[in-house]
Formats: sequence, C-alpha cells, structure tokens
Amino acid sequence: MTQAVSTSSYGPRKAILALTLLGCFISFGQKKTDVYSIIDAISYERITSDIRTLANFGTRHTLSDTLSNIRGIGAARRWIKKEFEKISSQCDNCLEVRYQKNYHLPEDGERIVKPVWINNVLAIQKGTEFPDRYIIMSGDIDSRISDPNNYTDDSPGANDNASGMAGTIEAARVLSKYQFKNSIIYVGLAGEEQGLFGGKGLAQKAKKEGWNIIGILNNDMIGNIEGVDGVIDNRSFRIFSEPVPPTETESQRVARRFYGGEVDGISRQLARYVHKATKTYMPEMNPILIYRLDRFSRGGHHRPFNDQGFAGIRIMEAHENYNRQHQDIRTENGIAYGDVIAGVNFQYAKKLTAVNAIVLAQLAWAPPAVENLSIGGAVEPAAKFRWEKVNSKDVAGYKIYWRDTTSPTWQDSRFVGDVNAYVLDGIVIDNYFFGISTIGKNGFESEVVFPNKVFKD
Repeated sequence: MTQAVSTSSYGPRKAILALTLLGCFISFGQKKTDVYSIIDAISYERITSDIRTLANFGTRHTLSDTLSNIRGIGAARRWIKKEFEKISSQCDNCLEVRYQKNYHLPEDGERIVKPVWINNVLAIQKGTEFPDRYIIMSGDIDSRISDPNNYTDDSPGANDNASGMAGTIEAARVLSKYQFKNSIIYVGLAGEEQGLFGGKGLAQKAKKEGWNIIGILNNDMIGNIEGVDGVIDNRSFRIFSEPVPPTETESQRVARRFYGGEVDGISRQLARYVHKATKTYMPEMNPILIYRLDRFSRGGHHRPFNDQGFAGIRIMEAHENYNRQHQDIRTENGIAYGDVIAGVNFQYAKKLTAVNAIVLAQLAWAPPAVENLSIGGAVEPAAKFRWEKVNSKDVAGYKIYWRDTTSPTWQDSRFVGDVNAYVLDGIVIDNYFFGISTIGKNGFESEVVFPNKVFKD
C-alpha cells in the first residue's frame, strides 16, 4: 500500500519537529571524519614517485616494447599490476588484481598499425553488502607524441596520463584501508591514444556480463596548472558529462519534450555528485561543470562506458597546455614542447586524487539509488512523488531535491524519512526539476535520480 506523506498532514509544528529529529539523526550518523581522513591520507610523495616512475619507462605507447623490464608499455603495465598487488598484500588481499585484455587487428584509418594485445590492469575491492555494484576510477596507461603511430621514440606522458594513473594507484592505496558496501574498481586502461580501445573492451565486457556500474570517474590529465592561455590555476578543475545517455529509447526521448530531463541524465547526476562532494569537503577547490561529453571534437575513456549506457564523467585540469600534449620533445622559438616531468604540478595532482577518493568512498558507503521514481502534480499547488524502496537494511530514508530549471546544481532538499511517497505542498511542479537520493544510516547518500515515470491521481 502506498504511504503518502505531506507536510500538511502532520500539522506545522509536528512536521518541523519530525524533520528536525530526522535531520539530527542523519547528521550524527555521518562519518565526516572518515572523509577528511581520506583527504589527509593522499600522499604527495607517493604520487610524485609514481608519476616519475611511469614517465621513466621512456614510452608507454600501445605498440611499444612489451618484453623489456625498463622501457615500453609492457614494463609499465607489469609495474602497475605489481603496485596493485603490493597494496593488496597490505590489506589482507582485499584487492582482486588481474589483466583484462582484448586482441586487436589493424583496420584502415586506425592508429593501430600492427596486431596488438590491449591489456587493462584491474584491481577490484569487493563490497560487503553489494559486491556486484561497482564504482570505477580509471587512468590511462599509454602515451604518445606528435605522430600517433611513432611507438619507438621517447614519449614520457608525464601529465597525459601518468598523472591520472598515479592518482588511481594512490586512491587504491588509501581506500584499501577501509571496507565499503559497494565494490570499487581501480583500473589502468590501455589503448586510449589509439582509439579508446581499453575502455571499449572493458565497457563491452561489463555490458555483456551485466555489471551494475554506479559510474566511472575517468581521470585524464590531472597534473597541469599552467594553461596555454596564460592562466595559472591550481584550484579549479573540470567535470565533463553528457546530458542524457545515447542508449535512451525513442519513448524516453519523446517524454523529455513534455517532462524535462534534457540535462538530467545519469552522467550529469554523477557530475553533480562530484561537484557537491568537493564543495562540501574540499571547499578550497573549484569544480567546474562542463555540459559536454568531452572537450570539443576530442574524446576520453569515459565515452565507451557512456556508449554502453553507463554513467561516466571526465575529471581533469581546468587549463590545458597543448604545447605539452602529444608533442615531440623539442624547443622551437624559445618554446619547450613535450609532456615531461617539468610540466607536472604534483600538489595539484594530489588534490584531484583526493577529490576522486572521497567521491569513491561516499558512493561506495552509500545505499543503492532508487530505480523507479514517479512524479505527479500537474495543475496542482504541490509536487507529488512515489518510488520503490531500496532493498537494504541500512537505509534511513530518502531525500527529495529540487532546483530552478536553469540551475546547474540542486538548490533545495528535504529529508522525508523511510517512506515510499511524499507530497511537497506549495511547490509547483512546473517551475522546478526534481530528484531523489537514498540516505544510509551512516549518513552517506546515493546519487540523485531524476523521475522516470509520471502519474495522475
């Protein structure tokens, strides 16, 4: 039986008292100290060392040497795997470390000019309550210079993307000290510079095997603070996200014309989650929501997951320096070109690693999001909601969010308790967008879900 709740049904004073008590319960149950401890544990020294190690392999081009122990992508991926295994050995084998690979034959028009194994390196930290639900953090293993098919010359890839790979390893080091309800996957993806092949292989595997992916945080270039535009900024970073999944059905597309949701797809909600987490726990940082799949006419390793219908975003520096990307190492007219160690700000990479780590932790500690949320209230002075409760013993209740239709982030919210329906009296449905999150008894909450059904009383 549907339990409908309205603020008016309690009486004003009782409603305020009930919501206040519930709010206090949630507040006291939060593990804010754990989140701050995670931020403090991210190590500048380890990130610095790992970026240097990866750059010192000389080149990590997808087609480079696989037999050498000191040079090429083979040496790099074996080192990454050993680092994950070392982390696992220090947490009672809490990580399942393995390769995930696909064999690729060259095709016309590709940057693959000879047959090659695309080897990803995965470290899976299984959740205690929902081991089949995954939140993923990725960095790219490979690098390139001016000629995308030059796999012999030096290509240190210090920022692109030793920074993101080092951040992923460091997040695993820190978070392996904790237990989570949901699983976390830390992954080094290969073949990015040749055509996103590592991400394509893993995303296709996930789709085929029915993985329940909360989202993927793709970290691609998190170490540069000096933009080619002359701006130096060590606090801002960009979060790229597509508006709606490319896998939406025709009926879903048609519904959006009438009910909204053009900027409320699952990837956009994940981006807002990162924005909120950063503003809450790392207010010195400036997260910038970019309403775009990726940079103009360019791509990243979150896209293959988006293509399969999974939530995925790109986290990266705010100001790129194109002189340090995909460039032969040289000096021309007094300008130094090349992606070398000198162009990396390790403190900045540490900060963005911390952003990722606290988002991973909060989502991994949170209960599942609501799957079916219905909304109603047309031509009424109230917005009405019905949803299916989440099957978890640790759910404290649900929080309804709303915002102006022109606002990029959620502005208002109300914790409504452990119910499966609610009425927001005095809130006209025409003027806002709405969503709902699940709140755990530990105070952590799921990503926000946009309504996917409409009802009429």
